[in-house]
Amino acid sequence: MRYDIIIRSGTIVDGLGGAPYQADVAILDGRIAKIGRIEANADEEIDATGMVVTPGFVDIHTHYDAQVTWANRLIPSSSHGVTTVVMGNCGVGFAPCRPEDHDKLIRLMEGVEDIPGVVMAEGLPWKWESFSEYLDFLEAREYDVDVGAYIPHAPLRVYAMGTRGLNREPANAADLERMSRLVSEAMKAGALGFSTSRSLNHRSSDQQLMPGISASESELIAIAKGVHQAGDGLLQYIIEFSDPETDFAMLRRIAEQSGVPMTFSLSQRPNTPDAWRTILHLAEGANKDGIPIKPQVYCRPIGLLLGLHLHYNFFSFSPSYIAIEELPLKEKLARMRDPETRARIISEFPAEVADSVISRSLTDLANIYLMAEDFDYAPQEADSLATLARERGLSLAELAYDMLIENEGRNVFYAPALNYAEKNLNAVAQMLRHPDSLFGLGDGGAHVGIICDASGPTFMLQHWAKDEGANGIPLPDIIKSLTSDNAKAMNLRDRGILAPNYRADINIISRDQLKLHRPEMQYDLPLGSGRLVQRAEGYVATIVAGEITYRNGEPTGRLPGRLVRGAQQMPDQINTQAV
Repeated sequence: MRYDIIIRSGTIVDGLGGAPYQADVAILDGRIAKIGRIEANADEEIDATGMVVTPGFVDIHTHYDAQVTWANRLIPSSSHGVTTVVMGNCGVGFAPCRPEDHDKLIRLMEGVEDIPGVVMAEGLPWKWESFSEYLDFLEAREYDVDVGAYIPHAPLRVYAMGTRGLNREPANAADLERMSRLVSEAMKAGALGFSTSRSLNHRSSDQQLMPGISASESELIAIAKGVHQAGDGLLQYIIEFSDPETDFAMLRRIAEQSGVPMTFSLSQRPNTPDAWRTILHLAEGANKDGIPIKPQVYCRPIGLLLGLHLHYNFFSFSPSYIAIEELPLKEKLARMRDPETRARIISEFPAEVADSVISRSLTDLANIYLMAEDFDYAPQEADSLATLARERGLSLAELAYDMLIENEGRNVFYAPALNYAEKNLNAVAQMLRHPDSLFGLGDGGAHVGIICDASGPTFMLQHWAKDEGANGIPLPDIIKSLTSDNAKAMNLRDRGILAPNYRADINIISRDQLKLHRPEMQYDLPLGSGRLVQRAEGYVATIVAGEITYRNGEPTGRLPGRLVRGAQQMPDQINTQAV
């Protein structure tokens, strides 16, 4: 027997939480052929001695809806061991859509997910109208990961109801029937489920609320039943939880009456730092009652990245800064070094802006930290701008200004917005460890100039994968959360596990060499627009469908990833033990 690839002598972490063991892995025709001691030869052999061999990671919360139409490499996610991504989250996307509504959906995505509208207007080919046609377009493309998609609420509502849907008018009986039918058609075409947002922070670029934010419970149930009628799917919700008991009770009724499992975003908010405990307890009760509702949590603070070359900085809303904002960086720096300009911009801080997560984070300088190359995502008070300002005898605004223009304007600052209300990761640890939670919220493809959280899988391995200590999580549990838990939730049962006949989506990782570099801008979007990426070290190889896509962090040029249409069945033969 001759195989395509044999991975020799690695430490197998199977994705099911089982104890690691040493074995070889043989790959043939895109699948795992054998695990154990393998005497045969292969076209390529990889020595994995001293390394861990894991299933490829499944990232269930991304926004590559636009990027998949013009790009083949779905970075940042694919450079962090991810081999399958799910997009269409948070109720925004680009299908279904009539030609006259293109600009409407671009404005929604621009506002909600911070992707420049001009980039999408230039890059999106719009060779579809229905959701099925969108999937047909994607099916003809090649990627470095597999791609699956939810059907999002915003385009669905606009397509079914026109201007009434965009303006958040109540859906009538005919609207409900049409949306339910369209969702069923999308599921049959290959959607993985349905997503929606009820967040007040989610607005279009012209500050309009999301079309589905005030959708009635009857509308949400009708849509969920459309998912159920077509087969296996998942409901993905963003909700404020301003009244946790009332809001969760609605989620529970939707999941129970439709018979469709649900996931929702959960984080620690600074204004209600203990609400996550109540919500997690309610979810636990629902799961015990047989109603699958999974909180989706992230592994560190969800933080904003600020800098002179990024989308925002501390003075983004100051009138005197706005007057020079569009200048080339070199000229802008020269103007900002002028003492009169410095004094004027500092005097305008903080500028009067609408209250939002972004504006609060920009002005809370005491909770902002300079990012070094080896930055700790659980920063200490001693490292904050407030402490540095006291040490230098400057006001916070003066220090922030001076540091902003240091290093030729290349400094990057970190502003934890969520999951850091108590200045530690204790709440994150408890959410991650909960048996009902899913790992997600990396937002790859979105917030391209202000957030770079698609590196979460690497942080999970680097920070949390410890067998001992109060904040340690055993490596098998970490890998399970990144692989089979997410694959199972999305009904992708052919991946996420190292066992014969499963897809050969695999990572070979040197834990001793794991490292996250500081986020940096990369100018490769349409029109030369920039986006944040974050490089990692320690990934010796990433394999997708039996082909090596990354070696030592560098792309190989292979593009075996394809569109995933709908639920995927478990392989016929299952053997999770060494052969």
